[in-house]
Amino acid sequence: MFINKLIIQESQTSFVDALLAQLPFFLIFFIIWYFMLRPNMKKQEEVKKMQSSLKKGDRVVTVGGIHGKVIEVKTDKVVLKVSNNNEITVDNTAINRLNKPKKKDSDAS
Repeated sequence: MFINKLIIQESQTSFVDALLAQLPFFLIFFIIWYFMLRPNMKKQEEVKKMQSSLKKGDRVVTVGGIHGKVIEVKTDKVVLKVSNNNEITVDNTAINRLNKPKKKDSDAS
């Protein structure tokens, strides 16, 4: 009788022990997700939002490093003016960021 009670108690505590043994793995996964994967997902969402809100006249930089000015926005393509007479067509997904013009300091002149 005493042996049966020990077996039952041992099986009940082993489940709790197994759950507590897995807790560090769950914590490590949560920390990696929160500090590494989540910010990357937020940045990707911001880039997609920027790509969908492109308009004529925006100055942009492509993934390949080409600087240009948006002259036409189509459904999935953008026409960029890269120099006086040169225009290129790129996919919306090739636009990496908006190129903000630098402010000139009036004190420097």
